[in-house]
This record gives sequence, C-alpha cells and structure tokens, in this order.
Amino acid sequence: MEQYNRAAAVAYARTWAMRRNPKYLDFAKLGGDCTNFVSQCLFAGGMKQTRGLYGWYYENGYDKSASWTGVEFFYNYINKSGRGVFVERDELSVGDVIQLSFDGNFFAHTLIVSDISADEIFICAHDNDSLDRALSSYNFKRARYIKIK
Repeated sequence: MEQYNRAAAVAYARTWAMRRNPKYLDFAKLGGDCTNFVSQCLFAGGMKQTRGLYGWYYENGYDKSASWTGVEFFYNYINKSGRGVFVERDELSVGDVIQLSFDGNFFAHTLIVSDISADEIFICAHDNDSLDRALSSYNFKRARYIKIK
C-alpha cells in the first residue's frame, strides 16, 4: 500500500508554486495549470500513478490522463479510486486538496493545502500563482474539500 507523505507534497508545492517545473508541460494557456500542479504535488508526496483510460498519470504533455489536469476528472478519479474522500473543512490536513466553484455550480480551480492555523487555511496553487495564500482571500461560492488517504 502506498504511503502519502504530506510533508513532501507540501515541500514540492512551496518549491514550485511561483514557477514551473520544466519536467511538466505548463497548461496555463491550455485551460489552466492548477490541477496539473496539484497532481505533481501528490505525485511528489508518493501517490503512485495508475495507467489506463480511467487512471491518473503523466508521461508527457500529450500522454497523460484527463484526471491529471482536469478539475472534474481529478475529482471523479480521486473519489472513485478511493485515494481521497469528500470531507468537511475542519477535517482538512496539510497536503489535502480543495476545489473551488466561483459561480456556485461549476468547479474550476484546484488547490493544495500548505498550512492550517486556528482560523485560516493556506494554499499553494497555479494559474493565479499562490504561495501560502489565505483561502479566505478567494472570492468563491462553493468549495469541496478532499482528504487524501
């Protein structure tokens, strides 16, 4: 059974939050890089890639799963695979994932939790590149919180 190393995932997030790892294609101009970035973080934290039509993997920018880069595909994969579960905000830990809906219907942004204080959650993200940004600074209508197992 794989062991998810939250500290390693967050260390990667903090290293690459404000720049791009050249080992990965930057999807910023191809629909967004946020889920690609979070997938890199989870992989750096020890989550094993799975191949196949409904897997989660990245070989290169043209040989990758939709779940590696797409917000909804990632959400569906992480839940159906049993690698994550939907939780309440107060159940989040460092290294978990948040997805935001700005209109209340469509989820469009994926973030990784980099720190938690008594009254704030901090995240790292790509697209609007963020390093330890307060979640409360986002203007969103809904959030879903994903606990990585």
